[in-house]
Amino acid sequence: MITTAAINALFALQKENAPALALTNAQERIEKLKRIVAYLKEYVADFQEAMYKDLRRAPLDTLAEMLMIKSEAEFAIANLPAWMRPHPVKTGLMSKGTKPYLIYEPKGVTLIIGPWNAPLACNLVPMVGSIAAGNSVIIKPSEFSEHTTAVLRQMIAALFPESEVALAEGDAQTATDLLALPFDHIYFTGSPQVGRIVMQAAAKHLIPVTLELGGKSPVIVDETADLNAAALKIAWGKCANSGQACVAPDYVLVQQSVHDAFVQKVKQAIQTMYNPDDKGIEHSEAFCRIINTRHFNRIAGLISDAVEQGATVADGGSANEADLYIAPTVLTGVTYSMRIMQEEIFGPVMPIIAYSNREDAAEKIKLLPKPLALYIYSSSRANMDYFLKFTSAGSTVINHNMIQAGVNPYLPFGGVQNSGMGRSVGMATFTGFSNQRSVVENPTGWRDFSTISLPPYSKFFRKMITYLFER
Repeated sequence: MITTAAINALFALQKENAPALALTNAQERIEKLKRIVAYLKEYVADFQEAMYKDLRRAPLDTLAEMLMIKSEAEFAIANLPAWMRPHPVKTGLMSKGTKPYLIYEPKGVTLIIGPWNAPLACNLVPMVGSIAAGNSVIIKPSEFSEHTTAVLRQMIAALFPESEVALAEGDAQTATDLLALPFDHIYFTGSPQVGRIVMQAAAKHLIPVTLELGGKSPVIVDETADLNAAALKIAWGKCANSGQACVAPDYVLVQQSVHDAFVQKVKQAIQTMYNPDDKGIEHSEAFCRIINTRHFNRIAGLISDAVEQGATVADGGSANEADLYIAPTVLTGVTYSMRIMQEEIFGPVMPIIAYSNREDAAEKIKLLPKPLALYIYSSSRANMDYFLKFTSAGSTVINHNMIQAGVNPYLPFGGVQNSGMGRSVGMATFTGFSNQRSVVENPTGWRDFSTISLPPYSKFFRKMITYLFER
């Protein structure tokens, strides 16, 4: 674990080097991004092995996560020269004759605090954006995904001097030490509870933050939905990474007339995807394990509490602590007084709640803080529009889930209020790590008419302002 003194020295080193990094041109930054892509390609097996050891993640799923990073870097490589150029803006009525534009300048020394559930993408995607913006970076990875952190350590050491990019390994105390420093931007991915701590620490130095949080992302399945497709996609969203994803469907609101049919189809979908050979879901290559005993017990406790308060285990419910395995579990008869409806599940447990009409569904969603994602399954345009109008979320997907985050570089991603602030992916990551500087060039000589607005005010200027206001 890095010491407090070492953290302070590392910060000072990057602070000293920040002005030089700020002056790097597009090609110099692009070369750094190309090195990242090349490293990912060369050491695929190392990353896959590490993720398997941490989460028993299927190699193909790790490759898909690495593809997100590669795509983000390649998008920045292709567009960075344009992003770094001045961006002209239109003039307003009172600024005619001037030349206004925006430039994106580096913020300086940036901090990325990453999670354990997607330790590659959630650390490296913002790193790509910060490097593209001309900053230095200190990454604090999660201590829980230790094998992946070890591979990240090797990668960062091989690609960058510590004055540009460095890893600060450690536990919560390390994060506390880092948050005490006056970084120029903080990018945090994690829970709303820890997000509040990050924001409080940042407020002491007025540090801008990007918070990619989570919360309880609801799913709505109305009476017009294709139940077979909905059940398959929602079951996948809940079971992918064993539900340990910030955009995972947390609970499902199903119109009461199709509730029972949907429950049966979800049970079938789970078997179809994760037990096709009837050897047991625990043997499925695609079904991960819980990260550690603490989270295993937390999730098991949510199930027990729900059952004790009257919920029914419609499917699953089995668990093996020694293997950190919790079977995909479907709960019905769930109420909002249960713990499982009061905290983010972050596990392969699906509470299903019946609703009467779309107004009822919208009101149920409003009982909880605004989510990172909202998923709508419907064939009714009127219902889709209603749910979009009368709910709020960081992102929404219609007739699928988990396809909005990190797969389209033109679509910014982020939360709202309790589920986060700021946006990332594509240019949004670059601008998040940049200071958007407004510049206005005023003409000189005979083209400069600005002096007519200076005291003493002429009759012409008085008439002009009066006319423009009253017209």
